[in-house]
Amino acid sequence: MRIAESELIINPDGSAFHIHLKPEELADLVILVGDPGRVDMIGEYLSDTEFRHASREFVSITGKYNGKRLTVLSTGIGTDNCDIVMTEMDALANIDFGTREPKETLRQLTILRIGTTGAIQPDIPLGSPIFSYYSVGCDGLMNWYADRDKITDAEMEEAFKTHVKWDKNLPSPYFVKASEDLAARFEDCSVKGVTISAPGFYGPQGRVVRLGLAMPGMLDLYESFRFREFRITNFEMESSAVAGLARHFGHKAGTICCAVANRYLKSSNPDYKSQVRSLVELSLDRLTR
Repeated sequence: MRIAESELIINPDGSAFHIHLKPEELADLVILVGDPGRVDMIGEYLSDTEFRHASREFVSITGKYNGKRLTVLSTGIGTDNCDIVMTEMDALANIDFGTREPKETLRQLTILRIGTTGAIQPDIPLGSPIFSYYSVGCDGLMNWYADRDKITDAEMEEAFKTHVKWDKNLPSPYFVKASEDLAARFEDCSVKGVTISAPGFYGPQGRVVRLGLAMPGMLDLYESFRFREFRITNFEMESSAVAGLARHFGHKAGTICCAVANRYLKSSNPDYKSQVRSLVELSLDRLTR
């Protein structure tokens, strides 16, 4: 099936429309970050750097760590940006840009998002790495794709919606599991997380500045939710799109974040960059060992 020019836009230089990577430039191992500036920070650890591309919030480099080739790519903020990045990365891996047809043999990417987050449980100290074993999409993105229920945990979703008294005007939340392989790599050095991926920083994460909330008590309800051995651990804004689209495409993906705030304790650490650097070092080691 040939994919039309309007559905997959390819730049004149043969690169993907938004992220400006060419098929041969994408490694099988990918680190995603939100902040474009963090790409260069991670790049300090790489050898044999092949290039540096920058277009809007999408900055990328490919190089080697421990002898393994990897790509570092920034997404900017939000699941809408991750929809772009994940789809274009899969196209680079699995669409022939010459014929515009899917390849007969598909590549499987391993994708780790490294970011910052706000914990919501009182026993999670600032600086803790939280691996998103489940990502909870409160953005509605996966609901736009066919077969959404094949990649989600329906029982957990229903229990969550009932417990928090989910507002009917909000997008239906979806629960997506991370790659079991990636989860195992970080099991002994991180908090086992269930991460709320919110479509905004203020109201969708329970912050009140001037506007009221559709679910005023949601932070307490999130904190008290329990299902099997799981509890909601933290907020961020990208992991559900990364996990959900990876499941659909057949890639392995997960998210690990440094807790720079604790919403339950109303505490934060604005001087968190050294902790993020430590998390980057840990992640590079676990991904390439």
